[in-house]
Amino acid sequence: MRAGLGRRALRALWGTASACLLLAASARAEEGDPALLALGLGYYDVNLRDDEAADFRVEYRSDLALWVIKPWAGLEVTSDGAVYGLGGLLADIALGPSVRLTPSFGAGLYHDGGGKDLGHTVEFRSQIELAYRFEGGWNLGLAFGHISNASLGKDNPGTEILTLYTMIPLDALF
Repeated sequence: MRAGLGRRALRALWGTASACLLLAASARAEEGDPALLALGLGYYDVNLRDDEAADFRVEYRSDLALWVIKPWAGLEVTSDGAVYGLGGLLADIALGPSVRLTPSFGAGLYHDGGGKDLGHTVEFRSQIELAYRFEGGWNLGLAFGHISNASLGKDNPGTEILTLYTMIPLDALF
């Protein structure tokens, strides 16, 4: 039974990585939509409040797109030592000239450190974000996300994170 779970986890990671590579290979740059460095500060385990921590994130959000779908990759660490490296896809949806709605999904590898045990090394993150885009492409956003192992492990406690993001266009940095 456990071997089946491991194979499913590897298939899920392979599928996500393959989708990101296919998207990048067939992508086109959207004019006026730069690659972003997203920096986040969050409240980890905001709903259960049984293993709260500060959540720190750094993400690369590509300027390559297929319609509104873009690849992203990131690293997340908590103040109690959890580390989560992941990547996935996001949909960058303009709700007007300055407001963006960004649902995203990703998969990656999680180590709990001294923090919350999420039940498996492979974890999935789904998130919804609302952001304001300033002149020059900078963004300020608020996101609500969920991390779970999708029942790959015996236990699947999951956690929710509320995150404040600032997103900096990479061309402004270099």
